[in-house]
Amino acid sequence: MARRSKTPRWLEAARRRGTEGVPEGGRADWLARALGRAGVMPRASAEAAIRAGRVEVDGQVEVEPFAPVGPGRVVRVDGRECSLDARPWVLLFHKPAGPVVHGSDPEGVGTVFERLRAVLPESLQGYEWYAVGRLDRDTTGLLLFTNDERFVRHGTAPETHLPKRYVARVEGRPGEVALQRLREGVALEDGLTRPAEARLREVDAVELTLTEGRHHQVKRMLAAVGHPVVTLHREAVGRVALDVAEGAFRVLRDEEVAEGLGFRVEQGSV
Repeated sequence: MARRSKTPRWLEAARRRGTEGVPEGGRADWLARALGRAGVMPRASAEAAIRAGRVEVDGQVEVEPFAPVGPGRVVRVDGRECSLDARPWVLLFHKPAGPVVHGSDPEGVGTVFERLRAVLPESLQGYEWYAVGRLDRDTTGLLLFTNDERFVRHGTAPETHLPKRYVARVEGRPGEVALQRLREGVALEDGLTRPAEARLREVDAVELTLTEGRHHQVKRMLAAVGHPVVTLHREAVGRVALDVAEGAFRVLRDEEVAEGLGFRVEQGSV
């Protein structure tokens, strides 16, 4: 199998067109993503608008969605000048059971991106939203979204050790032996898990706080100690707790992101 190229698509586009348009200094980006990041229009819509000849860069029509852009470029959509200065946002969303954390759902139930957009005000509709991590289709609870890919990396990087608190309804009645195994780390097929905080909420409900994010980790850990998960709900990420109704969202304040999630929001730095 051929190895997939890691060259950014904007850079591939820049190489095809020579050095013209490659920004000097600052952070390079590609046009369609820059428009989505800045809230002008979501990336898919931006790509369509660019290919349709509706977007100009420095007075010239640009039809390449991956054309590199940087500071100082004047971008117009349908003749209207658009700032590419991006205000970083982090949203807290209460995911219901059913939708998937993917761009599409072959089963037709829908995606979390569709559910989020259905409740966003017009002022936030133009952004390209990235989910920070994943929750399974049947898992409910706190899911973060952002237009800032740096925050996605922060929130999902193994070295961040951002704690995530879950409540799992399980089969059977977990005892102290099972809870202690969870606290000390459980041997899974991909290695020993990091120690977790574990306690009973009810006779068949376990509160589990993890500082890593392996695939299906909560379900695999509880199955390994003899108590398969029946339902799973995420209550908190870092020191940010879920506080909105199912299917609803709210914008996190900059201080919540800094103090609760360990990430400093810098205006215009996305």
